[in-house]
Amino acid sequence: MPAPGFRAKVAPDITEPEMTRMPLQPVTNAILLTLTLATLSACGGISRQSELECMERAMYFESNRSSRDGMIAVGSVVMNRVRSSQYPNTVCGVVGQRNQFAKGVLSRKMDQRSAPLIRGAAISVLRGERHPLTRNAQFFHTATYRANYNNMHYVVTTGGNAFYEKRKPHLVTQPRPLPAIEGITGR
Repeated sequence: MPAPGFRAKVAPDITEPEMTRMPLQPVTNAILLTLTLATLSACGGISRQSELECMERAMYFESNRSSRDGMIAVGSVVMNRVRSSQYPNTVCGVVGQRNQFAKGVLSRKMDQRSAPLIRGAAISVLRGERHPLTRNAQFFHTATYRANYNNMHYVVTTGGNAFYEKRKPHLVTQPRPLPAIEGITGR
């Protein structure tokens, strides 16, 4: 309860009883909109980057800029996720998902020396090129990491990463990462 004689300074022409009857809906809507936008931004739902920039960033930070094959394979995984109903339906939405790609993938600074190679690979993937061995893979990890799960079916190792599909255990026929292979996409 305000002190006796207190009058709101926000709207001096409105008396205190009138202020208590003022609708809060516009303020509530503004707060909800702000919270929604902040949440979507944090989980990759909204991005200031174009689809091309998001793809470039995924390739840059996830393929270690090691090979064109590695970049195309990372891009193939991104596009497999875009196509899946279990992930956002945009490149930026997929790449910006929390705990799915390298920390800061959409915000960290990139070294521009590798930009032409990355841009070419990103454009190729966005135009439909896929690494022929990634198949339906939606996951990858560094090639040296050894996971001990029984649902990981490995399809290719390239660019420093091992790419895999999650399957029911009885359908896994390749439970270990394959030897690295390069030069398949080499345009």
